[in-house]
Amino acid sequence: MLDVLIRAGCFVAIIVLGYFLKKIGFFREEDFTVLSRITLRITLPAAIIVSFGGKEIDSSLLMLVLLAAGCGLIYLGIGYFGNLRNSKERRAFEMLNLPGYNIGTFVIPFAQSFLGPVGVIATSIFDTGNSLICLGGAYSLARMVQEGQKFSVKRFAQSLLRSAPFVCYVIMLTMNLARISVPGPVMSCATIIGNANAFMAMLTIGVGFKVEADREQLGTMARLLAIRYGIAAVLAWVFYFYLPFSQEVRQTLVILVLSPISSAVPAFTGELKGNVGLSSAMNSISIVISIVIIVTMLTIML
Repeated sequence: MLDVLIRAGCFVAIIVLGYFLKKIGFFREEDFTVLSRITLRITLPAAIIVSFGGKEIDSSLLMLVLLAAGCGLIYLGIGYFGNLRNSKERRAFEMLNLPGYNIGTFVIPFAQSFLGPVGVIATSIFDTGNSLICLGGAYSLARMVQEGQKFSVKRFAQSLLRSAPFVCYVIMLTMNLARISVPGPVMSCATIIGNANAFMAMLTIGVGFKVEADREQLGTMARLLAIRYGIAAVLAWVFYFYLPFSQEVRQTLVILVLSPISSAVPAFTGELKGNVGLSSAMNSISIVISIVIIVTMLTIML
């Protein structure tokens, strides 16, 4: 347990470092975009290559793709049906800000440090399904509700294909199932770059941490986060005690459903001309909540 707390404390320290460096002017507000791009387009894809490379995937784990998409659809449904009597803007906001997990820049570093090879693979496969929701699906549906547009498969596909992690997931999953090995030089290079992913991810979270909300917005944020983590607690219980996977996979699923809101959500909220400040505040607070809950669960389960 002490080892878990020490390593988790290191992650928290890196987040605090990023926030502190922003406060003293070492990083500027706009630097978050650059750091995020480096993480999502360079270090995370490299970490994905390493997590899949040289490992055989149990075909039963492919169900995690559907499981992740199903979790996202639950939150989408709550956001939609829970606001049938409210404005289209509020309905779209909640459809966009309730679903989606921050796996690439949050859970994968934890998985690399705590959950072992099987846990990392399970995390990557789950994130493939999660990406369908948080990197295009939720935004497309929310926009359709807010603007009365029809759902566009083309726009949905274009959103996913612009996501380097999603494309990397699909390529590596396909190669693994086809028993195609990653060339040695590529794996060596990916290992060097991927080793930086945990540091870059946590530093980026710290630089992007921001909470700005008035009293009314705090009430809305508290309600939505209560819904988010209430559902997450139920899912964690069901996944751990009732799914027919190994203990390591079930432990991983618990961590996944308790992870923060996807880091892409505030940007999508801005594209819908929604309340970006509230979305960013929710995103940041969810990181704090998830750190506390996940570290607690790791000390209990491991």
